[in-house]
Amino acid sequence: MLEEALYAAEAVAAQHMYADEGLAALGRELARIRPQLALTVARGSSDHAASYFAYLAMQRLGVPVVSLPMSIVTLHQSPLAVKGQLAVAVSQSGQSPDLVDTMKALSDAGAHTVALVNKPHSPLAEACHWAAPLCAGEEKSVAATKSYITALSAVARLVAHWQNDAGLLAALENLPQRLTEAAAQDWSAAIKVLQPAERIMVVGRGLGFAVALEAALKFKETCAIQAEAFSGAEIKHGPMALIDEGYPLLVFAPRGPEQQGLIALAAEMRGRGAKVLLAAPADVDSRDLTLSVADDEALDPLLAIQSFYLMAARLSEARGLNPDVPRHLSKVTCTR
Repeated sequence: MLEEALYAAEAVAAQHMYADEGLAALGRELARIRPQLALTVARGSSDHAASYFAYLAMQRLGVPVVSLPMSIVTLHQSPLAVKGQLAVAVSQSGQSPDLVDTMKALSDAGAHTVALVNKPHSPLAEACHWAAPLCAGEEKSVAATKSYITALSAVARLVAHWQNDAGLLAALENLPQRLTEAAAQDWSAAIKVLQPAERIMVVGRGLGFAVALEAALKFKETCAIQAEAFSGAEIKHGPMALIDEGYPLLVFAPRGPEQQGLIALAAEMRGRGAKVLLAAPADVDSRDLTLSVADDEALDPLLAIQSFYLMAARLSEARGLNPDVPRHLSKVTCTR
């Protein structure tokens, strides 16, 4: 897990070389056909990447994005009025039957189907009109790391080309260097706090919520910590009742309009006696963990999860676990 997470910068550079041209062509096609709705189809870490796509597409393009429950198609065979709309599947293996069958059905119903998949020669890629490789290379660790980061990168490339956003495209060219900088951040303070933890709440908002979701999953699968992710806007609608003296929270507060609210939330939770780990850029004095910043703030979540992955791998080992082989889990999950 540690080695693969460290490879993310090289994988993103490979994606720029080998996948960018195809994503540019797809972006131009989407600008031409102008879909009014997008569906995402994914599970696990890939679904968290789809969440990032949803926020980014809605923020920058104004296109509503909905996560499709696959059982609507695979178990209920419900007819979906999706002709002319966009459907994006995200996957590492491209093999799970529910993803493949759902995208086949959406293609048959007239949707413009896209697979962002690490294995381009896969059943999922064959089921879609368009397929773009993530270029992460083989992942041997069960816990996805570099494939998640390259999924976020592919999503950002697609939106940037769709919008013809020169600034975001330029920032993506510099992303490998920024990921290398993020890998050098010292998050050892989090290991000291979390080594004895049995539970944790992970908080984010906006584009950063995709990182909170992914971090919570990694806490569960690699560190055996019961973790839940919440939006900073939702935590006071019930979840805050769980927080008492010593309760650990990891709050991701990257740049953006959501940041000040998350910093204020961290301060409030500290006042309740919680063990708060505030991850924020270097200009935030109250931070506990430092977040690197990208050349476009839309890419800051990729740097945040890069720093987190390295900490999580070391935390797993500090808790006497093997992050590469989480118990009860396998690399390819097949559901229907």
